[in-house]
Amino acid sequence: MNSRSFRIPGSTSNLGPGFDSIGIALNLYLHITIYPADSLHFEALTPNLVGVVDQDDHLIVRTAQQVGAQYNKGPLPPATIKVSNDIPLARGLGSSAAAIVAGIEIADYLYELHLSTHEKISIATKMEGHPDNVVPSIIGGCVIAHVEEEEVLVQSLSVEGCSFLALIPNQQLKTSEARRVLPNQLLYQEAVSASSVANVLVAALAQHNWELAGKMMEKDYFHQPYRKSLIPRFDELQSFMKKQGAYGTFLSGAGPTVLSMVPTTCATEIQDQVTRTFLSHQCVLLQQDNKGVDYLVSE
Repeated sequence: MNSRSFRIPGSTSNLGPGFDSIGIALNLYLHITIYPADSLHFEALTPNLVGVVDQDDHLIVRTAQQVGAQYNKGPLPPATIKVSNDIPLARGLGSSAAAIVAGIEIADYLYELHLSTHEKISIATKMEGHPDNVVPSIIGGCVIAHVEEEEVLVQSLSVEGCSFLALIPNQQLKTSEARRVLPNQLLYQEAVSASSVANVLVAALAQHNWELAGKMMEKDYFHQPYRKSLIPRFDELQSFMKKQGAYGTFLSGAGPTVLSMVPTTCATEIQDQVTRTFLSHQCVLLQQDNKGVDYLVSE
């Protein structure tokens, strides 16, 4: 076996009304390098993974093992797997989805499965439960996806031409906790309104009409009205970002990170204003990642 190195982008999802169906790959990365070895060993190269990735039940390990079992393979073959991570954990920036994709890629390489992109998307979506984070991490870009029985239907868009400011609080929020505050159902007319907002959002993104897209991101009926009480200073952040010239501000995934779509031409200036005003948040300037899983070394 030769060594292999690749990186997997994090992602944002929902974009307001695109609940469980719209995601964008972002230039934050989970890095994996696989080396030949006599035994299986995971090594963390960044502090946020120390004591985590070497656990038997870690998501990367568990995913790789589940993929092997799905294809009737035995234990993972011996290898040293070094892992580093730029994606904040449990912050709504796709860390779990990237871990699932990493596990699939590791299994594909070690077991020599030669999985197609379609197969990887299907496996990842089934494991994650929805496609909006895992599909962008696999193929990159902005993705609109729908799951119908065993089929994952995917359409890609480009949102190049704008930038994203991630306002990351110093606290975690598990997706399971954020889902508990959601209603079990919406009234019919509410569902129609929510769907129409999402439809306009997709059309605006496709036309690069950032002002309209941002407006629709803030009109969500599906999850933001219920989750914002879990998010530190959400209304204040949304109001402040609008005054700074942001197109729209929305929860990244389930939160607690708040993401703003901003003009690239003044993104750095807005970042400076946010950094000075909201000392309780880390403010990170991000761009769309267009590659998805990127094989940096393949020998």
